[in-house]
Amino acid sequence: MSLPSLKGSEPRCSALIDLSALRHNARVCQDFAGPSAGIMAIVKADAYGHGLERVVTALSNQVDCFGVACFREAVRARHASGTNQPILILSPALREEYEGIVSGRYSASVSTIEEIETYEKVAKSLRKKAKLHLIVDTGMGRMGVIPDHFSDLIDLINAAEFCELEGLATHFPSADEDEAFTLSQIEQFSHLLNTVKLAEGTKIHLANSAGLIGYSDKTPFAALVRPGLALYGVSPLPKQAKEIRPVLSFRTKVTLVRELPAGWGISYGRTFVTDSSTRVATLAAGYGDGYPRHLSGKGADVLIRGTRCPLLGRVTMDQIVVDVSHLETTQPGDEAILIGSQGDESITASEVAEKAGTIPWELFTGITPRVERFYV
Repeated sequence: MSLPSLKGSEPRCSALIDLSALRHNARVCQDFAGPSAGIMAIVKADAYGHGLERVVTALSNQVDCFGVACFREAVRARHASGTNQPILILSPALREEYEGIVSGRYSASVSTIEEIETYEKVAKSLRKKAKLHLIVDTGMGRMGVIPDHFSDLIDLINAAEFCELEGLATHFPSADEDEAFTLSQIEQFSHLLNTVKLAEGTKIHLANSAGLIGYSDKTPFAALVRPGLALYGVSPLPKQAKEIRPVLSFRTKVTLVRELPAGWGISYGRTFVTDSSTRVATLAAGYGDGYPRHLSGKGADVLIRGTRCPLLGRVTMDQIVVDVSHLETTQPGDEAILIGSQGDESITASEVAEKAGTIPWELFTGITPRVERFYV
């Protein structure tokens, strides 16, 4: 049974995604990478909440390949690109995914003997090559071969009839925080590369957004860089990448405007009580849309009519309340910006994330499916 028509109904909460800013950021990332390194655009987690299909389509002619978290995302990215661009699955595969990965000619990340042996077995049964990227754990601790066993796994892949060593990689856990440790990772990884003879065209990659922006001159041997957050408009090292442009704005609407007397509690728990007569606006957004509940009582603002309006009380599932006493006029239907710009004022994803005690990555990926995405 089809749903009734929604004609005349606008979304209460929406995200506007600027694809020209996305492509601009890809060019900025390429400038940091230099002409000898390609771009692997990271589009996992629905392209950080921006919409995997639209992001892949927008970037397919501008980047070399895509990075995803799992087999299902790989299939979506391949379909959206409309090409045979390489797609690397960055996380370990589930056993039931191996066959689809090999038959679909996706690239897989491996860390262990067992993974390599399983890929060899599956690939042999399909009479196809498994394209593998060996991950080296230089300090992330999440996946990857320990350096002491690096050469053993290289030898195992090279000896496997149906496995191809397509790439070698590591990952920076703190390139935006710990320069000394990041440099030690680069040195260790570089040393390991010098201990093996690699086939021509083996893709070497280690730089995430922070690594790309802060350490590209230290990794001339890298064939690929892996920007994620920087593509979506936030630089982990903002002083070094001022050219990065915001891609997403998160917006909602005023639903009610009321005058509340002094001594009136607002929202659950009455954590905020008015100390004088206060004009308040109720907005159609809450943690059910991805506006963090942890912003409650943390000095967060929204923009209405180009002016910052303080959040009052706790964020609820579907609504928040803000102080509009200082605005000349406010009325239901007015646009309210949760993240983005209005007039001369801006509220960045980094500002919101910091006040919520989280990071922009979580903020973007936490914007829920009921928030309709629009693309320009």
